[in-house]
Amino acid sequence: MQRTTNKNHLPRPLLAAVALGCALAVGGAQAQLTAEPAAVAPLTLKSLFERAWERQPEAQSAALRRESAQAARSGASSLLAEPAALELSRKSDRPGSNQGSREYEVGVALPLWLPGERARKAALGDAEMKAVESRRLAAQLQLAATVREAWWTLQRAQAELGLAQDRLQNAQRLRADVALRFQAGDMSRADQAQADSAVAQAEAAVAEATGARDVAQAALAAWGGSVVLADGAEPEAEALPAAGLPADHPSVADWNDQAAVARRAADLAAVQTRANPELTVAATRGREQAGERYLQSFTVGVRIPLGGGDRARAKETAARADALDAEVRARAEQDRLAADLAAATARVKASQAQREAMARHAALARDTRGFIDKAFRLGEADWPTRLRVELEAVQAERQWARARIDAAAAVSTLRQALGLLPQ
Repeated sequence: MQRTTNKNHLPRPLLAAVALGCALAVGGAQAQLTAEPAAVAPLTLKSLFERAWERQPEAQSAALRRESAQAARSGASSLLAEPAALELSRKSDRPGSNQGSREYEVGVALPLWLPGERARKAALGDAEMKAVESRRLAAQLQLAATVREAWWTLQRAQAELGLAQDRLQNAQRLRADVALRFQAGDMSRADQAQADSAVAQAEAAVAEATGARDVAQAALAAWGGSVVLADGAEPEAEALPAAGLPADHPSVADWNDQAAVARRAADLAAVQTRANPELTVAATRGREQAGERYLQSFTVGVRIPLGGGDRARAKETAARADALDAEVRARAEQDRLAADLAAATARVKASQAQREAMARHAALARDTRGFIDKAFRLGEADWPTRLRVELEAVQAERQWARARIDAAAAVSTLRQALGLLPQ
């Protein structure tokens, strides 16, 4: 009897091999998906500022400046005004010979503090340590202003590009509708030319907006490397801060701390009217003639320098002049910040009201465009009215987009006036 084989069923060994191959293929595909690099997260204002700050020289030298200020402050904790000095001397009345007298002396010179100098130097060290930190915060705030301006410039350019692209899509759709009605004999060649002209204008607007976006993106990339923005996403606005200029505003605190350093330096110069006195302790070993026994003696002495005169007064006067200059600058900065805060607060209120009005205007323009578009398709509205309503809707969307970004930028400017970093 002849045996037949069912072609729809494979032998079990072959089925096992196929199953193993499929499992390997699926595992390889999963491994390939896992090996693919993760998508880059969209850039935010805070992350951009952090990138920009890492590239600043103030950020890279901040640790060394703190270490320097700490070392200067630690010097005031020493028992001596300066490091001790070792003194060595040899005296003979017959050089080059072992005859005659010999004398060897070993001593240590210990610089002493002037009255009040140690406490004032410690105060100067504390002021310098505080000034290093305030100078860093002021540099961060100054950088934040530049980064914020570049950030919102790019956001405006990005919004303009998105609106230009939407305008081009609408113009192309209108041109297609006009072309169909022109072929059917419902519209004239002049209407077709107007539709083609609207598409050309929209293409020119897209090209202009693309160039402006690329320029703004290149300027922003200089602060934080590559820039990746979320397509079509609304820019995240910073939190609206509480009103009132803080007493520890970085810009004012920087000048105040500089004034404090200058005042402490003047106080220190007032007591440093002469060089530091020195306490000398020495041991002497010598003989009078060759063959005699060496004798030892000990010496304790004090070296007191005379006054510094005009040089000490010049140093003190210069320090007090620096303190006065920094105090005046701090008061002027306080007045400027108060004016900036008032202007930023008014700008936030105006931009928020404008954003709400433009939102209502854009919604009404969209509804009107929908009504006229439906009437135009039914032949109840003419072509000039349809084209005019389309342009009005595009303009309303553009104004609304600008109002949203301006409102967010106004809040960012207010935070800048209050001395707050990007969040």
